[in-house]
Amino acid sequence: MIPFSILDLSPILAGSDAAHSFRNSLDLAQHAERWGYRRYWLAEHHGMSGIGSSATAVLIGHVAGGTSTIRVGAGGIMLPNHSPLVIAEQFGTLESLYPGRIDLGLGRAPGTGPAVMRALRRNLEGSEDSFPQDVVELINYFAAAEPGQPVRAVPGAGLGVPVWLLGSSLYSAQVAAAFGLPFAFASHFAPQMLLPALETYRKNFRPSGAIERPYAMIGVNVFAADTDAEGRRLFSSLVQMFLRLRTTGDTGLLGPPIDDLEESLPPVAKAMIDQSFTHAVKGSPATVRRRLQEIIAETQTDEIMITASIYDHAARLRSFEIAATVRDDIAAASS
Repeated sequence: MIPFSILDLSPILAGSDAAHSFRNSLDLAQHAERWGYRRYWLAEHHGMSGIGSSATAVLIGHVAGGTSTIRVGAGGIMLPNHSPLVIAEQFGTLESLYPGRIDLGLGRAPGTGPAVMRALRRNLEGSEDSFPQDVVELINYFAAAEPGQPVRAVPGAGLGVPVWLLGSSLYSAQVAAAFGLPFAFASHFAPQMLLPALETYRKNFRPSGAIERPYAMIGVNVFAADTDAEGRRLFSSLVQMFLRLRTTGDTGLLGPPIDDLEESLPPVAKAMIDQSFTHAVKGSPATVRRRLQEIIAETQTDEIMITASIYDHAARLRSFEIAATVRDDIAAASS
């Protein structure tokens, strides 16, 4: 069975607040644990009014503390925004609190604009260019400390927290392959380079102490409902947020769905949506199953990470429940 996991941005809803979003995230994680999802990852974003997961390590602790078996992690931490030592200490702390359940996914983009970057890390020596060196430094902090080692992560040293590399380009695939790390591709918003990146990663992979063979996970938007029309309708909340981000630089709060939104968009906006969400899956259980089977066959992925910014929490739970049932159906059909 190909494992299914969840990526959550803890969306802040129109008419609500971050505290409500955090309660929803924990509730979804608890349901996901019962439905057999493997991981529950939260993503770092800053300065986005509709995304609540900015203090990612804090929210990971909240979710891990309210669950018992599901792996919880970052998808991801944006490494240019932070000192590798601080990340190692944070995730060493999480691993100490919830042993064997913490993942650390790393991204190389700051994920925000220059003004917020300066506010996050006033010393801007760290950059995307130093990403490989920062990854090595961070991984070394999780190794057993050597006698006399001047800088060590406490806690963190010797804990071996699993590190993933995240990306949407060939560059990230090359780094993940060279370091022998598992690789997660952001095809849920940047699908254009998905297949070339997977090929690059698998072709150039070098076994490491982390994993012996390439292991790839892909992000997929899944908006599942009882009917195709309702699945498309749920997707319209994400469309609104995405278009605001492209036009204003901010997501805005996640709003309620709009009937037939895509059909009413101007051609330029529709083309933008089609390009960015090539692999978005919207519809009934039968439609979701067919599309996910096609994606699995096309990518030969080892794992799927599902994300869905759905306004109504009950509908969001229902979407992930349908996806879990589809996962089981696919597994049964291939056995």
